[in-house]
Amino acid sequence: MASPSMTVPSTSHSAEPDDRREWIRIEDRVLMEYRLVTEGGLAVQVDVGHPTAESIAAAVSKPTSDLLARSSETVLDSAVLPWIRKVDYLLEVIVNALAVSQPSSVRMARPMDVNLSGGGIGFVSLRAFNAGDQLAIKLILPPFTLIETVTKVIRAVPQEDGQGYAIATEFVDLKVDDQEHLIRHILQAQSERLRASRHRSSTERV
Repeated sequence: MASPSMTVPSTSHSAEPDDRREWIRIEDRVLMEYRLVTEGGLAVQVDVGHPTAESIAAAVSKPTSDLLARSSETVLDSAVLPWIRKVDYLLEVIVNALAVSQPSSVRMARPMDVNLSGGGIGFVSLRAFNAGDQLAIKLILPPFTLIETVTKVIRAVPQEDGQGYAIATEFVDLKVDDQEHLIRHILQAQSERLRASRHRSSTERV
């Protein structure tokens, strides 16, 4: 499912040339959780259903998969890798047990398709939001960078297939360091995809 295009830059930064990096964006898949911020400042969980064994497995395994995708063969052949996978397995078992015994206690980020930039984030939600609503968002960028911020909803457009709403937001409370992490991630992902595309093209010509 494609995520919505995010076209609104952050209003908390100037439009100097160095800040034009905010406009750079990518379609990506990241671990994410979002909550609706009430008028009283409370972040209320948006009901996305209880986690399943499949969603738990996807959330637990994604950081390791992202790490391996960006690692050299030295890391892939490292004796540490089996231990990392063992930790993932044990964590998955523990979270699954909690989900069965205390379903309401398990709230975790899940892999989501997003349109990501230094100025905002777009994604698809089963719930519609109003323009101006604020969302407390947690993102985990590959492989283990946690970003917690607040965004303002710019628009919510029903999907053509009727499966949810395309939500476009802009950051209203993003730390400078976190914005730098976002932009570096976007630039690195673009570079990796460009190399992969060039490699495919050269392979096809052979």
